[in-house]
Amino acid sequence: MSKPIFNTPYQAAPFSEYKTEDYRPAIAEAITESLAEVDAIAHNTAPATFENTIAALAYSGEKLDRLSSMFFNLNSAETNEIMQQEAQHISPMLTQYSNDILLNAALFERVRAVYEQRECLQLSPEEDTLLTKTYKNFVRNGALLSEEKKSELRAIDKELSLLQLRFGENVLAENNAYELHLTEEAQLAGLPEAVREVAAALARERGKEGWLLTLDFPSYSAFIKYADLRDLRKQLFIAYHSRGFHKEYNNEENVKQIVALRHQRAQLLGYATYADFVLEERMAQSPAKVTNFLSELLAAALPVAQRELEALAAAAKADGITDLQKWDFPYYTEKLRQQRFNIDEQALKPYFALDKVLAGVFAIAGRLYGLQFERITDVEVYHQEVATYKVTDAQGAYVALLYTDFFPRAGKRGGAWMTSFKNQHKRDGENARPHISIVCNFTRPTVTEPSLLTMNEVRTLFHEFGHALHGMLADTSYPTLSGTSVLWDFVELPSQLMENWAYEEDALQLFAYHYKTGEPLPMDYVRKLKEAAVFMEGLQTLRQLSFGFLDMAWHTADPAAISSVQAFERTATEKAELFPPIDALCISTAFSHIFQGGYAAGYYSYKWAEVLDADAFAHFTATGIFNKETANSFKHNVLSRGGSEPPMVLYKRFRGQEPSTAALLKRAFGV
Repeated sequence: MSKPIFNTPYQAAPFSEYKTEDYRPAIAEAITESLAEVDAIAHNTAPATFENTIAALAYSGEKLDRLSSMFFNLNSAETNEIMQQEAQHISPMLTQYSNDILLNAALFERVRAVYEQRECLQLSPEEDTLLTKTYKNFVRNGALLSEEKKSELRAIDKELSLLQLRFGENVLAENNAYELHLTEEAQLAGLPEAVREVAAALARERGKEGWLLTLDFPSYSAFIKYADLRDLRKQLFIAYHSRGFHKEYNNEENVKQIVALRHQRAQLLGYATYADFVLEERMAQSPAKVTNFLSELLAAALPVAQRELEALAAAAKADGITDLQKWDFPYYTEKLRQQRFNIDEQALKPYFALDKVLAGVFAIAGRLYGLQFERITDVEVYHQEVATYKVTDAQGAYVALLYTDFFPRAGKRGGAWMTSFKNQHKRDGENARPHISIVCNFTRPTVTEPSLLTMNEVRTLFHEFGHALHGMLADTSYPTLSGTSVLWDFVELPSQLMENWAYEEDALQLFAYHYKTGEPLPMDYVRKLKEAAVFMEGLQTLRQLSFGFLDMAWHTADPAAISSVQAFERTATEKAELFPPIDALCISTAFSHIFQGGYAAGYYSYKWAEVLDADAFAHFTATGIFNKETANSFKHNVLSRGGSEPPMVLYKRFRGQEPSTAALLKRAFGV
């Protein structure tokens, strides 16, 4: 049995043992140890085999993985200036470490020797996948390059790691620096009482009179949706959609340098563009296929979006507004939503107390997959607001640890994400179970109310929990193929599929109760919620497609021809844009998904996964949303298998056929 990395309950991350300044020397020591493991593999005098080369490499570096996961997860969820400075040192160290492995000629020769005899090895599908992935990983990271070109690749990767960190730090800094300080009651016109209370509490917390709005998404989205004063909506909207575009925290040069280095890297490896390089290892396979896919959805969405825009313009005109702008879209969408469905989002929030929604998500996972969640306190956390749960199966066997971290803080980046502190894998007869974390930025509780979620926040929780299921139910042999280690345009299937249960009557009955009265959510709301979920879907689809077109443009164009980030962005997105352009806006400078996260040349995967999720959920609805046979099939053929086989093979094993766009188009547009 392998030696525990940390001598803690469940081998959990020992946060209290590491001060910020301890991570760099600890990671440096772990790098040295891991490279020694790799060196032993590379210089093994025995002939290269799958076990002594490919499997051994997959299992190497576990301590380094655990430490770097701790550090970078904290740098996203609980960072500070010192930690960000340390990240500037640690990130290049890890880049060099990766290159030291992938550009190790002796190691690659052993990997290639095994790969070239793969037809004779009688490998399992998972072993074959690991072998192919390992070989390609070396080749795609320069193993076949000359020594001079390898050095050039190392320099590019080191610079990219620093630029991406700097990009994210600028977005976070601008997010934290901005405040919309309101001092007059009249400025709050239209805002629900709960939103006012949160804004007043934030002002008191920062020693100010009145009310404070920020660029944290719960604060921003509530104001832009409900505030009657158009000038204030415009002010906040522009601030949010021009982050990284101002003088102090400007990301324009970072964007241009990132795309230039990615392009240079791709061409060094023999690819025409960075998108060609990325998509070779995606379900979509090529930039042309992605563009055709986005264009197909655009053709379906455009006429729907134009009709929706006309309805919004008519509503705005009734208020004397003849020049409908982007900052009017959420406001009038909400007005029309309330008129059409008679659903007041704020009136719904009391039915969605966070603790009840979380319990509901757990109950749904229990009915589908037999999972049980027990709150525990013997595992360390990195912040007092973080909770931990021991996850077990129907027989009581330990499955995973789950961390939850739900509220905005100054040291936490915006958005929502799932991550891990420990990967699942099998070795020496032990099935090492994963430690998964969900991080969100939900509306905080107030003095008088618990945290009450909007429907969008409920959907977000279900989404991230779908990712968490993918991690928690992992059951593969090798850590590099486990959980969410799948092709990037497949990773959103479990998360987007899980969102569907948030709109189903049988699921809502498990958790949607008024936090004061205990009354269940009226079931006539359920139908309305389902219909409202795709309200203005044409315009919402155009927005997502514009992000996809922008991402592909950045990663297929010749960077040398790009002078203005804003002008390039406008040209790339104009085909999916119905609103007039606004000179003050630039979203690329805060487009963290592609310039800091892992979605470069892959943002289309959100829509791609919608095709998969709509098709998959059509199967659930046909058999019953809690049908055990269907759930077990999805669990065993998709959730537990990680990246152990090609994703289309896994999907067809579950579904019995390849997916089509029919279910998505029917759900979104009724066609």
